[in-house]
Amino acid sequence: MSRSPSLPFRSDPPRAGSPLQPTAHAPGDKVIVGVADLACARDASKSIITYALGSCIGVTVYDPVAKVGGMLHFMLPESSVSPEKALINPAMFGDVGIPLLFQKVTELGARRERLIVCAAGGAEVLADEGHFRIGNRNRTILRKIFWKLNLLLAADDTGGQHSRTLTVRLSDGVVAIRTQGKESTLWPH
Repeated sequence: MSRSPSLPFRSDPPRAGSPLQPTAHAPGDKVIVGVADLACARDASKSIITYALGSCIGVTVYDPVAKVGGMLHFMLPESSVSPEKALINPAMFGDVGIPLLFQKVTELGARRERLIVCAAGGAEVLADEGHFRIGNRNRTILRKIFWKLNLLLAADDTGGQHSRTLTVRLSDGVVAIRTQGKESTLWPH
């Protein structure tokens, strides 16, 4: 399947049994990223958005020169808990999804040294009395991966107990957070 580099796309074509679906468009030409999903685009008229970031983490990347951006919505920190699921859908896991996000935006013309990277989510929203602490584990893997890649987050809104909606606008890289009925700009700050 041939894809124009200016159109949004999912990280890979959906495979049998994969939760990755064709890119969804909402009014205003928003590219919607679902749970355990990833999307990238090189089109300044687009915004990429994900909803319901509870314990999951959303990672945005944006190259202001190439106007290339992408977003990952990962559920779990490490693919080692289910290598089979990681093969079908690497966007489900932070340890394989984050490097894939960087790879896909680079393929669209982004340059690593220009990337503005933000993250949101990783809340402790489930009443599991601290047994699983998925939000905390997701925040930990995020920082470990960025440390290994020698990258810094330009901004983050992680932790807490509330879910978030995360948007990156590809015309200018503005990253917005909506939580508890209030919207704020995460980047630039």
